[in-house]
Amino acid sequence: MAAAILELRNLSREVKGRSGEPFVIFRDIDLTVRDGEFLSIVGPSGCGKTTMLRVINGLVPPSDGQIFVDGKEQKGADGELVMGFVFQGAALLPWRTSLSNVLLGLEGRGKSAAESRDLARKYLDLVGLAGFEQHYPHELSGGMQQRVNLARALAIEPKILLMDEPFAALDAQTRSFMQLELLRIWSQTRKTVIFVTHMISEAILLSDRVVVFSHRPGRIKADFPVPLARPRDMDVKSDRRFIDLENTVWKLIEEEVKAAGGFAKL
Repeated sequence: MAAAILELRNLSREVKGRSGEPFVIFRDIDLTVRDGEFLSIVGPSGCGKTTMLRVINGLVPPSDGQIFVDGKEQKGADGELVMGFVFQGAALLPWRTSLSNVLLGLEGRGKSAAESRDLARKYLDLVGLAGFEQHYPHELSGGMQQRVNLARALAIEPKILLMDEPFAALDAQTRSFMQLELLRIWSQTRKTVIFVTHMISEAILLSDRVVVFSHRPGRIKADFPVPLARPRDMDVKSDRRFIDLENTVWKLIEEEVKAAGGFAKL
């Protein structure tokens, strides 16, 4: 069994509400992620999934708790040095080509221009965009833009890849294709991935484990290993174990929506 690469200990995040009272987003998260593991997080909207990714990455500070990578406690922006972040939107600079958008993540990291260009080309090729290096974002489809987004995160060669609903804005057909592409890319890189999604079937298809969050303040309600062999394709969705796990996770989230008063969105 692989060693732990990421440990969250008693991690919490709260902010001040409009009237100054504490507003707790998530609380008391204890989670261990192993090197090379693909872990997905699902739960009702507003339960703190995205905020937790931002805390892990050092974009916002925790209110309490600790984050360890390879046994070393992370402080503030330390996480940005060892983690890549794939946002919901591609967030590409429209005046930069695919190649120069990927190079953006490598600027200021102490690499020569030639080394940076080689890395950028390597990861554009990995995500299936060889030949599109000089295309601008407006010349790319939504799925291709997200591939540039992914290549940019991979090019810094992070220990951990954080993905915040990266396929949410895509149409159903493109989303399914991108899921298969991510399975292919992960099988080649074996990168440690923490993936946030609202789609339960997506989480099960991609992951080694699926963690279910409660309604706000988010806590870990359940943690399920995915009992399906790799490599996987879309046919796995008809497997009885896939269907049973999807139904189990759905019922847990439904319970949380009802407990929150039925106003949370799935």
